[in-house]
Amino acid sequence: MLPAPERERTVRLGLSQSVRMDQRLQQSPQMIQAMQILQLSSLDLEDRIQQELVENPFLEVAEPGSGEGGPPDDEPSAAPAPAGEVVEEAGVRTMREELERYERDFDDGTRRSRAASSEDGDRKLEAMANTPDVEKTLAEVLVEELAILDLTERQRKLAEYLLWSLDDRGWLTQPLAEIARDCATPEPGEEPLFGPDEPPVTVEELQEVLEEIRSISHPALGAHDLRECLELQLRAMGMGDEPLLKAIVERHLSDVEQNKLPRIAKDAGATIEEVKDALELLRKLEPSPGAGFGGVQADVIHPDVIVEEVDGEYEVRLDRAAAPELRLSLAYKDVLKAAQKGDGVREWVKKRIESARWFLDALQQRRHTLDLIAHAIFAEQKGFLERGVEGLKPLRMQEIADQVGVHISTVSRAVAGKYAQTPRGIFPLKYFFTGGTQTETGEVAAQASVKQKIAALVAAEDPANPLSDEDLALRLEEKDQIRIARRTVTKYRKALNIPSSSQRKRF
Repeated sequence: MLPAPERERTVRLGLSQSVRMDQRLQQSPQMIQAMQILQLSSLDLEDRIQQELVENPFLEVAEPGSGEGGPPDDEPSAAPAPAGEVVEEAGVRTMREELERYERDFDDGTRRSRAASSEDGDRKLEAMANTPDVEKTLAEVLVEELAILDLTERQRKLAEYLLWSLDDRGWLTQPLAEIARDCATPEPGEEPLFGPDEPPVTVEELQEVLEEIRSISHPALGAHDLRECLELQLRAMGMGDEPLLKAIVERHLSDVEQNKLPRIAKDAGATIEEVKDALELLRKLEPSPGAGFGGVQADVIHPDVIVEEVDGEYEVRLDRAAAPELRLSLAYKDVLKAAQKGDGVREWVKKRIESARWFLDALQQRRHTLDLIAHAIFAEQKGFLERGVEGLKPLRMQEIADQVGVHISTVSRAVAGKYAQTPRGIFPLKYFFTGGTQTETGEVAAQASVKQKIAALVAAEDPANPLSDEDLALRLEEKDQIRIARRTVTKYRKALNIPSSSQRKRF
């Protein structure tokens, strides 16, 4: 017989059942899709709609005047025609013909309507013509210009390697010695620039090629830092040995940044006026020699919300032109008529129809939610519409969520990446949610309004005696009855990219 501990251990190894109650939040695929679509910006939504049009043959764009709604809800699951009912042969396509048509229409990533017109083609051609061209990068531009240089094949390869090593400023932050080593020992998986029979790349060889590149582009291209960038430009102007300029570039760039002109004058043995003249010349130099080439294409802003003043009242509406209206295509009727029992076609059609309806419901929910939130925002921010930033009031997302009757995360998703076109300009919807500071009169001024007042005080100050952060706090209290701490003024000033008073001082 087993000892007691062993018997107990044997019992514990047996099977048992237990009941547990807990609460879990499970999100359906439809809910997840609705949240994802709500968060999309206008341009992202257009891409998503085009993707759905390509993937689902039972979605189509509703032409203007044709109505927004699709067929009744019970149509897709309608039972086959009763026995004896005559179906017009001319209106029935076989499943193979239908699938072949969809394959032709959708496999290449484009969508052709059943009644494609020349007007559709004109709209696509116009959209392509209005698409901005992508600007070439610095390296792409200069690689093309290498054709005017008399370079050997080896030098041309080195020149291209150097150009593709430049950063957006046109600087070559990697030392030439490291670049020479990289040419001989590339990263794993990359082929060496030259074969084993070629001589190794030297720093002198790279420097010679770099000088050739500078001769057709910018004298400071490929500089390693700001000091070298300025020195190269002064040397090209024949002023590289000018004592004051040389002293400022070599020893006092940090003092220039901090506006410590007296220290520069004392160290260089010059007057304040001479230092100011030298700095005026240095300001004409280009700290980023690659800035004039290529560039980053600006993002296109397409406002989702339009706010207009009509007869003294402000009307808030969604921009319906931001995305095309969709509806269910009637093509599913032909597919259902041609389907045979047990061939799986009806199940396939049902899934595509359900997917289309989920997507249409998500789009409708997005419009409804965004419309409610936009109306609630501008009902609260009517002062901004009337007086500008000065009339902006503090507003929290929780307040709008309570008014609309949704969770705060829904408000956050709805305003993410969305813009509103107002009589005061185009602003992101998140701009209208801001904290505030209470004034002595009991009113609350929004942070954006306080920042604007700080910027106005700085713009009106005496450059020879700029206002300190403490002075700005006192002026706000005296002029606008806004009492905030000096450190808060400092935070707002830095957010506005306004230098400190010592850096703003004019000598």
